Amino acid sequence: MGLTGLKKDELKLILFGGKGGVGKTTCASSTALYLAEDFKTLLFSTDPAHSLADSLGQEIESEIKVVKGVKNLSVLQISAEKAFSEFKMRYSSQIRKILDTSTYLDEEDINSIFALPIPGVDEMMGFKTILDAIEEAEFDKYIVDTAPTGHALRLLTMPGLLDEWIKVMAKMRWKYKYMVTTFSGKYNPDDSDDFLLEMKRTVKRMEILLKSSERCEFVAVTIPEAMAILETERLVNTLNKYGMKVRQLVVNNVHESDNCEFCRKRRISQEGYISQIREKFKDLRIVIVPLQPQEVKDIDVLNNFKELLFER
Repeated sequence: MGLTGLKKDELKLILFGGKGGVGKTTCASSTALYLAEDFKTLLFSTDPAHSLADSLGQEIESEIKVVKGVKNLSVLQISAEKAFSEFKMRYSSQIRKILDTSTYLDEEDINSIFALPIPGVDEMMGFKTILDAIEEAEFDKYIVDTAPTGHALRLLTMPGLLDEWIKVMAKMRWKYKYMVTTFSGKYNPDDSDDFLLEMKRTVKRMEILLKSSERCEFVAVTIPEAMAILETERLVNTLNKYGMKVRQLVVNNVHESDNCEFCRKRRISQEGYISQIREKFKDLRIVIVPLQPQEVKDIDVLNNFKELLFER
């Protein structure tokens, strides 16, 4: 039994996530090759470790780049630092204006505050890169290889956090608007108000996309080990509470051989964990992928792995 439903035309965004080292980059890369057979596909990585470049055996840049030797497949490494830098360059004057008109801070204080990272904005702008690409509709399918669980959850639940941040900024702006209206009788909206509205719309667009079961799917990846199962359970439960229904789970690196004593013991141990997985995640479609005899990297090996991951 393999992954299913990913070739539905209405499904646009597919995210792979899980504990570090369970094979989510391999699954994302193999899925990209699978979908590129029929769709123009863009593969993203939000993992700062740049594992995707190692998986494909090709350099990946912060600009969209065609994957060599694969028809219909392009790739992009998202840099949160670059996205945040671009955010500050684009919106510096608007944020400074809000702080200047809505607080008692002087210019030195504002400069000090603005030099600090704004919680979540780097992830938001990184995800906005994905969102903008989808809305530009240059590709048919968009696949995201997320960073390990904690970072992935922060990315996917970011709209809620950012919405609170925007509400605070908007409340500060509303007080300024009230004061201006009280003393002058009129308030003229400016680019700071436009900035807050744009951010609010961006957050809403993110939330709508992530919670759409028709347009977005999150595939969890794990291995038959205790810590990985616990982390996968937390991941699935958190996403479900957020409104993202996880429907499929890949169990990677499963021992099938019992030709030696070590192999036999390892297989017996994993069988117990696989039973736990089937019980804990009985509502999910579970895809068992056997341990491979070699490291899964480069296009040819990924194509072989693809055959194990999908039904034909």
